[in-house]
Amino acid sequence: MNAEAAANWVQRETWRTTMLLAYQSLGVVYGDLSISPLYVYKSTFADDITHTDSNDEILGVLSFVFWTLTLVPLIKYVSIVLRAHDNGEGGTFALYSLICRHANVSLLPNRQLADEELSTYSLERPPEEVAHGSRVRRWLEGHRSLKTALLVMVMIGTCMVIGDGVLTPVISVFSAVSGLELSLSKHQHEYAVTPITCAIIVFLFALQHYGTHRVGFLFAPIILAWLICMSALGVYNIIYWNPQVYMALNPMYMLKFLRKTKKSGWMSLGGIVLCMTGSEAMFADLGHFSYSAIQLAFTSLVYPALILGYMGQAAYLTRHHNFDSSYQIGYYISVPEAVRWPVLVLAIMASVVGSQAIISGTFSIINQSQALSCFPRVKVVHTSAKVHGQIYIPEINWMLMVLCIAVTVGFRDTKHMGNASGLAVITVMLVTTCLTSLVMMLCWQRPPALALAFFVFFGSIEALYFSASLTKFLDGAWVPLLLALILVAVMFVWHHTTVKKYEFDLHNKVTMEWLLALCDRLGMVRVPGIGLVYTDLTSGVPANFSRFVTNLPAFHRVLVFVCVKSVPVPRVLPAERYLVGRVGPAGHRSYRCIVRYGYRDVHQDVDSFETELVESLASFIRLDALFRCSDARSDADYERENAFTVIGSNPLRRRISYDDTHDSASSVEIRVDSMTGSGTNTVELAAVPTAARVVKRVRFLVDPGSPEVEDKQMLEELHELCEAREAGTAFIMGHSHVKAKPGSSLLRRLAIGYGYNFLRRNCRGPDVVLRVPPASLLEVGMVYVL
Repeated sequence: MNAEAAANWVQRETWRTTMLLAYQSLGVVYGDLSISPLYVYKSTFADDITHTDSNDEILGVLSFVFWTLTLVPLIKYVSIVLRAHDNGEGGTFALYSLICRHANVSLLPNRQLADEELSTYSLERPPEEVAHGSRVRRWLEGHRSLKTALLVMVMIGTCMVIGDGVLTPVISVFSAVSGLELSLSKHQHEYAVTPITCAIIVFLFALQHYGTHRVGFLFAPIILAWLICMSALGVYNIIYWNPQVYMALNPMYMLKFLRKTKKSGWMSLGGIVLCMTGSEAMFADLGHFSYSAIQLAFTSLVYPALILGYMGQAAYLTRHHNFDSSYQIGYYISVPEAVRWPVLVLAIMASVVGSQAIISGTFSIINQSQALSCFPRVKVVHTSAKVHGQIYIPEINWMLMVLCIAVTVGFRDTKHMGNASGLAVITVMLVTTCLTSLVMMLCWQRPPALALAFFVFFGSIEALYFSASLTKFLDGAWVPLLLALILVAVMFVWHHTTVKKYEFDLHNKVTMEWLLALCDRLGMVRVPGIGLVYTDLTSGVPANFSRFVTNLPAFHRVLVFVCVKSVPVPRVLPAERYLVGRVGPAGHRSYRCIVRYGYRDVHQDVDSFETELVESLASFIRLDALFRCSDARSDADYERENAFTVIGSNPLRRRISYDDTHDSASSVEIRVDSMTGSGTNTVELAAVPTAARVVKRVRFLVDPGSPEVEDKQMLEELHELCEAREAGTAFIMGHSHVKAKPGSSLLRRLAIGYGYNFLRRNCRGPDVVLRVPPASLLEVGMVYVL
């Protein structure tokens, strides 16, 4: 195969993959957006305006819908915002993490230079170019109030996405089931639609713990069938009722609409904004697909189908004006009676798919918030071992279900549901516009004038819809505002207290020299085993451990200070996850291990984590011994507090393999063998069988003649590590209680003393999140006075 043929083959395979991803994205990304025609016209004509014989209202609304779909989803999201991804990930927190990497605006002061060496920690420009080229960056970094305002804005956007996770299933399923109104009397309709909607919602949330991978293959065909059905009905209505409806695409119809309807027309924009529902999903779900796949699916299928669907409804309404009740402005009135029942069934199935997409997105964004210390700890269940990112959060799932049922029973009509959903949707879009403008300046290094033009153009459009949605406050729009107020308060209290606890730990940490001196005075006893001391600090000895050894002068023979840290990247490669260094002299057998996770990473179970930690420590011991023998520097240079080695990507690490075939072990022996003909020596920590328990064998392959083979200190240290591993591992964690400083304001005392402690007691503990076995857990009480 010549080069040209190979290039053509690669290009064909790329297009084939893109086409497949575009097809699959229909069910995951576009479910919510595709079913918006079910309720847009119905919400728009609810109260504010009426449909008259002149058709100015319906044509004006169609013109608004067309240009809104063109300017916001097509131009803003598909052409611009989708490019602002974070290593392929999208969403509010992806934008925030991008900004945090290019400017020091994170409020949690645990940033390390080593984090910038991560493969996924990519910068658009070298730091030396960025440092002198952005006044905005220096302005943000110099004002803590601006950092706080940026974080609060991100939290508001996140909370509105969660609110959308409540409102979208309600309005989608309710609007789909409302098709029964044309077949039932008004009395029957009132007592049938709401119970059926609630039953479908309960069924939908009850299936969440199974994961979407079991039925996900059905999502794309359902949405594809719905889009084709909607397009066919649209073409039929256009040809049969009013082929001239395309004239409404002229933007002059929008001005004519506003001139005629005045204030009522402006208020009706709160219903038109629902045509964009689900646009944010294109960006939020970018990590599951690709930019080209999402762009192809929207421009070639979703966008044309939506336009045809809206035009078809408008064409029918231009020839029908006298309705008995306002609900007949809905979608089903334009569906021919012969196919109304099949369309109803298909619409209900599509609404369930659209609801599933936003529920999964809600789980995902809460998981990201938790990873960045912006949400209380909750249990995260990964429902698929093959598909990354499919998660289920039990507490959030049942809360969403209860809220969905409450909204359904409380409102019982599309008007109030649409008002609530519209405000949540447009608020998220405003936050995305603001963050994308910052990304343009800080990350892409575009001129501030260009970012300002983007912000003013799209921000003014969204501000118009936002103002119209706010006028519906008493008619349902208060629901997302109330949810956002509660959630922002919870997130801000949790994040603020977490930052203050970190600062308290930072201020009260002690040095290893102080600990060694204390050991000499108290006659410290070293017990067999490995002690893993969990701390948020990346340097020093945490105050809870010093409190522990002061009251109980004994700790494990091998001591490891473990810092599980989230970095502002979506994922950390396994080869770059562990940073290992010494704490104190080598003879003390104390280490520090910083374990880095991205905000979309899956935390390991305790067995694999413990195994990889021991492997990393053994690799570090080997490398440290090799460097000591080959370098003339003093021991003090290797025992610096902040000196770390990335374990996993170093080429000197030849291989570390575990052999699980042995039944058990009771003791450990070390031997150095010369492998005849292989050109290598083997340093092996071998297991001696016993019936006690299952243990593992560690084997290291090293080059012949390597000075580490002759390093008795290294062999002794490996021997002690293996003996400690056999003796068992204890997990030492702090059990904190927080209270406000004397003289604090009433608000601070309520937020810290009551709010945070209530959340801490009623949410998952760090031992559950880190999957620590209860039998090996040792908690140390600690009071934080903040």
